[in-house]
Parts: sequence; structure tokens; C-alpha cells
Amino acid sequence: MAPGNLTEVTEFILTGVSDLPELQIPLFLVFLLIYGLTVMGNLGIITLTSVDSQLQTPMYFFLRHLAVINLGNSTVIAPKMLVNFLVSKKTTSYYECATQLGAFLVFIIAEVFMLAVMGYDRYVAICNPLLYMVVVSRQTCKLLVSLTYLYSFSTATVVSSLVFSESYCASNVINHFYCDSVPLLALSCSDTSIPETIIFVSASTNMFFSMTVVLVSYFNIVLSILRMRSSEGRKKAFSTCASHMMAVTVFFGTLLFMYLQPRTSHSLDTDKMASVFYTLVIPMLNPMIYSLRNKDVKAALRRFMTNSFWSLKTMKFMNL
Repeated sequence: MAPGNLTEVTEFILTGVSDLPELQIPLFLVFLLIYGLTVMGNLGIITLTSVDSQLQTPMYFFLRHLAVINLGNSTVIAPKMLVNFLVSKKTTSYYECATQLGAFLVFIIAEVFMLAVMGYDRYVAICNPLLYMVVVSRQTCKLLVSLTYLYSFSTATVVSSLVFSESYCASNVINHFYCDSVPLLALSCSDTSIPETIIFVSASTNMFFSMTVVLVSYFNIVLSILRMRSSEGRKKAFSTCASHMMAVTVFFGTLLFMYLQPRTSHSLDTDKMASVFYTLVIPMLNPMIYSLRNKDVKAALRRFMTNSFWSLKTMKFMNL
């Protein structure tokens, strides 16, 4: 990944979301709010699913790791983006750019597969409830999460290495607010057909596999719900899946629009808008989606706040 003799470029310039000077401060405040809500929401999910005894189930184990992924993905992008709103020259070094691309790919690929794992978890919970704790055991949960991280790290290493093995010897202005593979390859002065093909095949394969798992899982879930005699049982089963269905629809809809559009109609400006959504907005929305519709999470939050209040009150009383 070292530049060596392949490139004269030692740094890149990011154009950002907008190059209009009058929009920099308003955009800074908007994205600062989004990032702040993302951090609070995902840290809240991580904390609650870690400390609350009633949330120690496979579903919340996977939700905790989705929150870790969302927090990581947003943190890879947002801090540098916020700084660039306040400076005139939005530069990033060659190696900083490579690191950002690699880290971004780790988290975005991990999210693709974590959503598939969560879909499978919901399938087992509704279609085979008596075997749920056997099929989705603690060891199985750890294995699925470990494989997700291992695969995402391996794929990110390969893709980012391919992107930065290209020669960058002309323009160093990236038409984006972070270092992504498509705008980077657009700057290359060498043949990019191989990395472009590998990225397209990898993204297509990852999404196809994950969406297949999700669709097959939900097809069986719907059949199982329709066979239920109790309307209360159907309502409970649907409510268990509603949050995940919403998160999957928003996330995959954006990714499909971003990566699988024909090359001839590919627009980097359109990509930027889609990227804002799945790198910053979705990580902010996921904690809300999973908590606002989830009675267990809301109950855990009430218990956590109550316990924290009484702990503070006890400490204050002891210090008097």
C-alpha cells in the first residue's frame, strides 16, 4: 500500500459535502448534532445490553455488536468531516486516507453481514422457539460475530490494498467527504479495471448473500406467522421483527442505490448524498428504531436510570 514509485501524490484534498463557504458552519452544526446523537444512542444500546440482566439474550447480543459497528462506522467518517467544515484546506495524508478507507470497509461490510445474522436469529426465534437457545447458543453467537469481523477485515484489507496499489499522479482532489474507493479510483492515472471489477463483484456478492439470508428468513417467518391461530401471537411475532425489517430496508435500499447502479449513470455527487445517509444518518437512526419500538429496551433504560439515580442519591447521602 506504500506509494513508492507508483505515485507522486502524498496527500489528497476532500471537496466535502458542499464547497459553498456560507454552508460550512450550518452543515457543521447539523452533522455535529447527528454525530452526537449517534454516539449517545449507540453507546446507550451497548451499555444497556451489557449491564441489564434481562437483555442477555442472543438478539440483544447481536444488537450490541450492531451498535458497535454503527458507532465505529460513524466515528471513522464524522470527526474528520467535522474538522474539514472549519478549515479552508481539507487535506488528508496518503496513509490517513488509506486507513480511513480500510476502517470504513471493515464496518460497512460487518454491518451487511450482522443484519443477515440478526435476520437468521429472528427466524429461529419465531419458527423454532423451543430450540432457540440450543440453535443460537452462546458459542454460536460468538462464532457468527467472530466470522463477521474476520471476513470484513480480510475483505477490507484486500480492497483497500488494491485501491492504493494504483498510481495517483495527476489530480489529488477527491470529490467526496471521505476516502471511498469509487472517487479514489476516478483519480487514478493507471488502468483501474481490475480493482473496479473486484469491488463490484465483492459488493454484489456480499449484498446478494446477506439479502438472500434475510429474505429467506423473513419468507419463513411470514409463513409461520400466518399459521399462528392467536392474533396476539401474530402481533407479538411481527413486533419482534418490525425493527429489524425497518433497519434492513433502509440500509440495503441505500447500498443498492449506491453500488449497483450502472456505470454510465454513476454520479459522484449523487453518491455523496447516499453516503451521508448510510455512514451518518443510519447509524443515528438504528438506536432509535430498535429502542423506540422495543419494550424490553425501554424497560431496561428505566431500570438503568432508576438505579443510577438511587446510586447517586446514596453516594450523596454517605458524603454528608
